Amino acid sequence: MAELPKLPKGKRVLSGLQPTGIMHIGNYFGAVRQHIALQEHNSAIIFIADLHSLTSILDAESRRGLVRDIVLDYMALGLDPSRAVFYRQSDLPEVTELSWILSTVTPLGLLERGHAYKDKVAQGLAADAGLFTYPVLQAADILIHRSELVPVGQDQKQHIEMTRDIAGKFNHVYGDVLVVPDPLILDDVAVVPGTDGQKMSKSYENTIEMFAGQKRLRKQVMGIVTDSTPVEEPKDPDASNLFALWKLFANEPERSEMAERFRSGGLGYGEVKKDLFERLVAYFTSP
Repeated sequence: MAELPKLPKGKRVLSGLQPTGIMHIGNYFGAVRQHIALQEHNSAIIFIADLHSLTSILDAESRRGLVRDIVLDYMALGLDPSRAVFYRQSDLPEVTELSWILSTVTPLGLLERGHAYKDKVAQGLAADAGLFTYPVLQAADILIHRSELVPVGQDQKQHIEMTRDIAGKFNHVYGDVLVVPDPLILDDVAVVPGTDGQKMSKSYENTIEMFAGQKRLRKQVMGIVTDSTPVEEPKDPDASNLFALWKLFANEPERSEMAERFRSGGLGYGEVKKDLFERLVAYFTSP
């Protein structure tokens, strides 16, 4: 099993997840597993970012269903509301109130430099005001709880830098009111490829769902894209997204053995997919 990164202790840590689709193993290994582990030795605050999802999910009934599903998934995976604050973003109206206040001290140029805004527009999302001012609402989510650390991947570091800039500007105007958070960069978190080799993402439709029925899960696993190398030929495990997915559910000796089998030839991709399917089922259905 992919190892957890080294996590802090004794900190107020906040993170959230958007309800924009069914939770998948990329969410789990990239974020959710760390969120759950943080509740052990920290003041963990986890929220479902349904207001943020308004930029992409416009149907209210769909959004409510996705929120419910994510809550159930978190609970099934071990999040304990008696040890962590767990809430839906829209149930805390003070967040949107603070977002407006923060927007009055947020430089326009700061928002114009946002990578996430540029990337989402490039993906075809409408360039509306909600998408543009997304970092301000995100800053409100973080700052309202006086969060000390926010776990993010290296590609999301700018989000926290923008929050720090907004908090600094607010404190400059109104005094030392807001706690300026630090990013908790999880460099050693597993980067999970999708079934097509790109980063696993709902928007790419290349996900493997943790709690899908076995028929659907098998179809997703068997649909992992591989090359046309014959069974008898050697294969490069480091270039295989199938191996990258399989090794998430294996220990180090198993990984070494499987990598050697790849390089030696005689191993079919179908055998690896079958084993991955069995490991997925065992891991996410075990008590």
